[in-house]
Amino acid sequence: MAAGLVATVALVTLGLSRLQPAAPSVEKSTLFMDTVKRGQMLRDVRGNGTLVPEEIRWISTVNAGRVGQILVLPGARVGSNTVLVELSNPEVEQAAFDAEWALKAAEATLANLRVQLVSQKLTQESTVATAEANYSTAKLDYDVNDDLAKNGLVPALTLKESKAKAEELSKLFQIEKKRLEIGDDASQAQLVAQEASVDQLRAQLALKRHLVDALKVRAGMDGILQRYGALSESTPFQEGQQLASGAIVARVANQAKLKAVLKIPETLVKDIAFSQSAQIDTRNGIVPGHVVRIDPASENGTVTVDVALDAALPKGARPDLSVDGTIELERLENVLYVGRPVQGQTDTKVGLFKVVDGGNGAIRVPVRLGRSSVTTIEILEGLQIGDQVILSDMSQWDTYDRIRLN
Repeated sequence: MAAGLVATVALVTLGLSRLQPAAPSVEKSTLFMDTVKRGQMLRDVRGNGTLVPEEIRWISTVNAGRVGQILVLPGARVGSNTVLVELSNPEVEQAAFDAEWALKAAEATLANLRVQLVSQKLTQESTVATAEANYSTAKLDYDVNDDLAKNGLVPALTLKESKAKAEELSKLFQIEKKRLEIGDDASQAQLVAQEASVDQLRAQLALKRHLVDALKVRAGMDGILQRYGALSESTPFQEGQQLASGAIVARVANQAKLKAVLKIPETLVKDIAFSQSAQIDTRNGIVPGHVVRIDPASENGTVTVDVALDAALPKGARPDLSVDGTIELERLENVLYVGRPVQGQTDTKVGLFKVVDGGNGAIRVPVRLGRSSVTTIEILEGLQIGDQVILSDMSQWDTYDRIRLN
């Protein structure tokens, strides 16, 4: 009897050691399930972002100045020539004043030079006329003496003297004529040089006046004045504050045309291409759009994607409004797919719980996944049409191959 009892205990112990652990019970209502289907699967990616004006202009100072008056408050509609802020800079104003008087002095010098050159020309013309008259007289004397010498009435020496004098005055006349011609060229060169100096001073005055006018900081475009100061500044500048040259004064944006700037995880951006369709959810309506820019660099694990909007925005949409965007990658025809499991990644093999026993239990089956979307994923192996699988996070039951559904 003792031997039989020992044998019985040994057999029972061996049987118990070979029993599988009892399947855990899971509340069915806490699980998210989906049924495997075949058909068209839409691949898309999703990201959040903001609405940003397509046309933004940062207004900066041309030269340093002290804020004299702030004329427009943020949020107001402005035109391209609207003066936002008036600055003061005595040095800039004095420089324009000095440039104006320097130009006036140069213009007076140019006018005086023109009078002098005209006077010089008249003097030279008088000299040429005198030389011509002297030459004509000497030539006449020579001609008379030549006629008289032929009849022996004038000595040969007198004829030679009159001829030499006529030739000398002829050369002098030609020299004075040449000097008159050269004088015109020299006068023109002096005028050109002085006119160039005047033009230079006139351009300098225009620049100085532009700097004075730039003390009135204008919007530069039609739009809405969004803010004063740079984004890095927590508070805008005040009247009386000194601003450096090139300092950011304001930001003006055209709110009539906005675009969506989305942040897409860098692991999902590889399939995004230009002109792909997108849907932008503004919380007050969905607006269609298309991809127009993909940032070549990533930041904090995301890539910036710009989406141009193809329809009018709903009322209440404004810059910096938070939005959600969905970009359509492609449409897969006649594929096996199911809702995307919590742990489901593209081109991986995972274990999913398939519902069996009429919904009273589930068993773990190996499944090979293919291409994925935001809410769905392609099934390559392991499941058939009509199979129901659990999509919820089942990591706490990784040690079990079967569970009971209550």
